[in-house]
Amino acid sequence: MQRTYSRNLPEHTGKKTIVSGWVEETRTFGGLKFIILRDKEGTCQITVPKKAVSEEIFGKVDTITKESVILAEGLVKESKQARLGVELIPEKLEIISLAGTPTPIDMSGKIISDLSVRLDYRFLDLRDEKRRAIFKIRSKVYKFCCEYFDQAGFTNINTPKITSAGVESGAELFEVKYFDKKAYLAQSPQIYKQMMVAAGFEKVYELGSVFRAEKSHTTRHVTEFTGLDFEQGFIESEKDIMGTVNELMKYLVKRVNEECLKELELLGIKLTEPKEIPRITMKEAEALLKKEGLKLSEFGDLDSEGEKALGKIVKEKYDSDFVFVCNYPWSIRPFYHMKPENDSKGTKSFDLIWNGTEIATGAQREHRYEILKKQAKEKGLDLDKMEDYANIFKYGCPAHGGCGLGLDRIIECMLKLDNIREAILLPRDTERLRP
Repeated sequence: MQRTYSRNLPEHTGKKTIVSGWVEETRTFGGLKFIILRDKEGTCQITVPKKAVSEEIFGKVDTITKESVILAEGLVKESKQARLGVELIPEKLEIISLAGTPTPIDMSGKIISDLSVRLDYRFLDLRDEKRRAIFKIRSKVYKFCCEYFDQAGFTNINTPKITSAGVESGAELFEVKYFDKKAYLAQSPQIYKQMMVAAGFEKVYELGSVFRAEKSHTTRHVTEFTGLDFEQGFIESEKDIMGTVNELMKYLVKRVNEECLKELELLGIKLTEPKEIPRITMKEAEALLKKEGLKLSEFGDLDSEGEKALGKIVKEKYDSDFVFVCNYPWSIRPFYHMKPENDSKGTKSFDLIWNGTEIATGAQREHRYEILKKQAKEKGLDLDKMEDYANIFKYGCPAHGGCGLGLDRIIECMLKLDNIREAILLPRDTERLRP
């Protein structure tokens, strides 16, 4: 006999079946006992009447602790009192695994444990239906990202996560011993994305782990996250990349609304599909913030406070949860971002902000070797010492651009979570290296 999930129990009314899962609660009312059983699809009621079951089964209920794993086999009957409208009367009741008491975190939902304790016992924390809903949505978003890029003609790639060096800031690299050499955990697939465009794939994307040795203690930063990176060749400008991101976000929201309605309702989230995401320059963003008595950070960038404020302003001004902020200063962008022809202090780059949080950074790349070499020198770098990167541009490289998004940030913003760690199964940060 096959196991039946809770939500499908009504389909077996009048028939015998098996249910199995975790015990959420037991109750006794004289000669009547109840077990509320939880599985991945929800909860169901096992009713144990003293007159209808064996003495062994009736007595066994009292030995079952909360969160124990049990199996029950019996007849499914209609019941007006049960949540699903049915109950199972057990002819067989087996304790598969008896749970210790008390549990390290409260499982009733009456007391919310501290996040750090919840993460220590993540396998218990995720037995909560709402928290599991976050990761059901995340699983779908991962799938929908692949769907979108596959349909748009991109090739999925998998790039190395152990590298000899990168083209980003060396201060953010994790050093590892690689036999008799020094190696680093990849903080970006940047070099490989551009390499594959030059290889003739033209359009590539990757979903993979990214590592940043940032000593940040915020609700928005972790040291390991899932990056969604893409690169696109034969573009006219960075506007083509923004167009791709715009369509991606429309597709993700549309598909989540189609396939994750139950989880969204459980979390109290209503998603509005974006249309054409507004685009403003950094100077325009600065002017909008100035009206609110705010200013850019000392580096000429948007800090978290500025992002939140701009998100509210854009919502009021454009009725949009999203906004592209374009033309970031050259001083705070990597050397490989292309400069506009008429602006040596700017870049053809952008960030995407959703609900007041930055979730993506993109740009048109500089593909002309001599100009790239000059821009590297301006940043105090020698392009010729980055041989693998420099070679990409010596033998024919098309105009191209790309973007890096954080899957965890997307989920955080989509579901309006208070902490990015809520969007990661087992997060890693400056303080956490387990479980």
